[in-house]
Formats: sequence, structure tokens, C-alpha cells
Amino acid sequence: MLFFPNLVTVATLCLGNTALVHAFSPPSIGNSISAKISPVRSLNLSFLDNLFSNITAVGIGQQQKQYPKVSVPSDFSIPEPRPLTLTRSTDLIPFITASAGLGLRLATGAFVLGWQLDSLVAPELNADGEKQYSLKLGPFRIRDSSSVLDQAVQPKQTLVLYDNDSSPNCKRVREMMNLLDITYEVRPVFEINHEPRLFDPNSDETICDTKQIIEHLLEMYGPPSSTFDRKALWPIAFEAFAVATSKFAASLRGNPGSTRQSNARIDNEKMQSIELWGYECSPFVKPVREKLCNLGLPHRVVSCSRGSKNRDRMIERTGRFQVPFLVDSNTGIEMYEGPEIVEYLEAVYTLHEG
Repeated sequence: MLFFPNLVTVATLCLGNTALVHAFSPPSIGNSISAKISPVRSLNLSFLDNLFSNITAVGIGQQQKQYPKVSVPSDFSIPEPRPLTLTRSTDLIPFITASAGLGLRLATGAFVLGWQLDSLVAPELNADGEKQYSLKLGPFRIRDSSSVLDQAVQPKQTLVLYDNDSSPNCKRVREMMNLLDITYEVRPVFEINHEPRLFDPNSDETICDTKQIIEHLLEMYGPPSSTFDRKALWPIAFEAFAVATSKFAASLRGNPGSTRQSNARIDNEKMQSIELWGYECSPFVKPVREKLCNLGLPHRVVSCSRGSKNRDRMIERTGRFQVPFLVDSNTGIEMYEGPEIVEYLEAVYTLHEG
């Protein structure tokens, strides 16, 4: 049995976040990622960490980590949240190209694995009297969740993905993170043909093969295999389809992340990690992720696909749900609104003449 809704239900629910979900499962490829993980998959990539760290050991201790200083422009003001709104005509074309990529990838990762509809008339408050996430559509208040992820184990320490935004195999890994509702750290790598590298501090492994990374995520942080149908993973598992559609989607966006932005600060890789709440296929989140990658900024992605528990966590933290949501520890800024976030990152993390 598949845990994904039919296309009619999906189209209705995705009005809240411009997302569709794949509902097709060719039987010939249901087990295409079920190969066992190779026993040789640990490599030392500590040299990559040096790009993002200026910690130096002194004697038997360590110096306190020092981060570069940045400041917010004096005329900057945090915008008011305007959910599901394109406020400028110049945002239309980027939104269309991002949405085209969403369609090409069948909105993979828009819904968590084992997605289920809990209620069409969910109360605004939970049993403890606290506000909870629900999507309000007319008279309906829709609440959803996963039927299987409660049986999965979340990573105790954050996974680190060495990632290129335009790499099709990196995209497959990011989509799997969303399906499993995993929060992960991104270290941008400027190679368009870059293959994903995952460091898992929980198992002290660095894995460099896409299929092995996907299997590792399922094995370590997925629900028991008996609780879901692996055919539901086919848009990620079917490599030829995934690579072709991901490449085309990236080309529509000008292959972001292929080169470092020329005026990016030279110390961006040493900044504190910026937190981005969102999910891979959201056309509202996409430009923000691209800008973070183009500037070489390390960032922590908090997965917020439909059915994610992180939607309740955002409600608890901010009183509302909207993505993208950015938390910048370097400046103390917290803000919504994708276009304004992109402008903010450009203003703070680039070099300016004079």
C-alpha cells in the first residue's frame, strides 16, 4: 500500500504551499535502491571542514570558535509576512521556473513519507490548549501527519551534506531528507558535477555514493521497511529519471551554485550556520537556498514538508507557519518573505565598493 494521496487530494492540499506529490509507482523499479551498502564507505574529508572552521587546538584544549563579524544595513527593516503572495512583478518569472522544476520532479519531497490526512476540521488548539499547525481553506482546517515516521529515529547530531545546488544526485539526497523529515547542515561545494558527500557524526561515517547515502538514511533514520512501500520512492530511486529531470530543472534556473558569486565575502564559509526552514521543491524557498549556496554560506535546513512535525514547531516558536523562514545567528535577524530574504543576504554577505 502506498502512503501518498491521489492527485486530486494533492492538488487541493498543495494550495497552502504550492506543492504536488508523486503518486505514480512503476512496478519495475520499486526495488531499485534496495542494494546493500558497500562495506567500504568511510573517507576522511576533514580538509573540507577546514573551509568552514577556524578552530585551532591549543595544548589539550581548544580556542573558543571565533566567527567573522557582519552587520545589517542601517536602512534594513524586517518585512511583514505575506503568505502565498507574489508582491512584485519581477518575482513572477523566477516563481514560474521554480514551479516548473517542482512539476518536473513530481513535487518529490513535498510530503513526508507515509503522509496521511488526519482531519478536515482540526481544532486550532491541541489537547494542551496550545496552537497547532493546520491549513485553513475556506470552512476547512486541514491537519496532516505521517503514519510511519513516528517509528523512525531522528539523528541526535546534525548530518552534514557537502552539496551543490545544481547537482542532480545532491538533489536526490535533499529530497530524501525531506521525505524522512530530517534536519541537516549544508556545506556548499562549487562543482556542478559534484557528487554528494554525507558526514554522519552519529555513526562517524563519511559516505560518498548517492545510492549508499540514500540507503544509509533509510536504514538509520527511516521507519521499518515493513511499514511502507518502497515503490513510493521511485522518483528518487529511478536514477535515469531523477538525473534527467533534476538537470533540466537546474538548467531552467541557470544552474545555481555552479560558481561562487564573484562579490561574495571571502569569509562566508566561516560564518555561523544560517537556519532555513522550508523544503526542497517549494518555489518560494528555492531562490533563498540558491542565494545561500551562491554565496558559499553554510546553512541548516529544517525540513517542513507536508506532514512534518516541524510545522508545529514553527507555530510554537513564531505563532505562524510560512516558508521560507530564515534565522541568522550572525546578525540576530529572523524573517519571512523569500525576495526580501534574498535581498538581505545580498546586502549582508557581499562586498560593496566604498
